[in-house]
Amino acid sequence: MSGRGQVSVEQCPDGPLLVRGADTVRDAAGEEHVVRRPVVAVCVCGCSARAPWCDGTHKVRRVRRAEAQLEADG
Repeated sequence: MSGRGQVSVEQCPDGPLLVRGADTVRDAAGEEHVVRRPVVAVCVCGCSARAPWCDGTHKVRRVRRAEAQLEADG
C-alpha cells in the first residue's frame, strides 16, 4: 500500500481490514488496485466476489457457521 500521508489499517472483528489513507492496495497476486475513497474495506475471508474489496460475504458465512454449530449441538 502506498499513500500520500499516513496509511492506517484496522481489523474489524469477524470482518474486513479497513484501510485509510492509501492510494493503492496490492493483492496477493501482486496486482495493484487504485483506491478511490478515503477508507476502503479489504476482504480477508477470501470469498468476496469483488476482491480485493469486501462485499459483505463474511456476514453470510458467519451466519451459516452459527447455524451449523446449532445443528451439531442438537
